[in-house]
Amino acid sequence: MANILIVEDEEKIARFVELELVHEGNKVKKAFDGREGLDLALLEDFDLILLDVMLPKLNGLEVLRRLRLEKETPVIMLTARDAVMDKVSGLDAGADDYITKPFAIEELLARIRVALKKRISNEVKTHVLSVGAVSLDEDRHQVLVNGEEIELTNREFELIRVLMKNKNIVLDREKLMNEVCGYDYIGETNIIDVYVRYVRTKIDDKYNIKFINTVRGVGYVIKD
Repeated sequence: MANILIVEDEEKIARFVELELVHEGNKVKKAFDGREGLDLALLEDFDLILLDVMLPKLNGLEVLRRLRLEKETPVIMLTARDAVMDKVSGLDAGADDYITKPFAIEELLARIRVALKKRISNEVKTHVLSVGAVSLDEDRHQVLVNGEEIELTNREFELIRVLMKNKNIVLDREKLMNEVCGYDYIGETNIIDVYVRYVRTKIDDKYNIKFINTVRGVGYVIKD
C-alpha cells in the first residue's frame, strides 16, 4: 500500500483518481490548491505526489521547486498543457514523470507503479528508513524530521536506527544496550533510558510527535 497525495484543483478529477487509487489498495490525501499541497507534502512522508501545474495560490512548478529543497518524493505532473517547454520545465524542476490531460486512468496507474518501484529500489540502495515524519539515512548517518536534519550523537543515532529497523517490535533495555553500546559495555544500567530521554527532547518534544513509545516493564518501541 502506497501513501499518495493528489494536488489538483479540479475536484471531480481528484475524486475520480482517488477512487481508482483506493481501489488499488492505496491510501490517498487530496489538496485543492498549491499552498495546501506544499504544506501537506512537507508535513507528511508520501510515497508519491500527483501534482497539477495550473493551481491556485501557488502553481505546480513552484510547489515542486520548493518541495525539492527539502524532499525527494517522486512527483508525477498532471496538466492540460502539453507544450514541449512546459514538460521540460517540469522535468527540470525535479518531476519524475509527466502526463497530460485528458489521460487514460490505466496509463496513469501504470506510471504510478513504475515511479513507486523506482522509489523502493532507491530506498534499498541508499538504506533509508522511514517512520511517519522521521527518516534515517544509514549511508549519510543522518536523521531528518519533516525534512529538517537533527543533530545527534553516535549513540542517539544508533538507538533510533535499531528501533526503526525493528519498528512495531518492543525491544527490552538489555537488547538495546547491547546493540547501542556494545556487548562489552560496562556502565550505568539505565543508560538506554538516558538516551531515550535525549532523543525525545530533540524529536518528540521539539516536533510535538510521539516517536519513541514506552512499554512499561519491558522496554521501548517505534510504531508505524
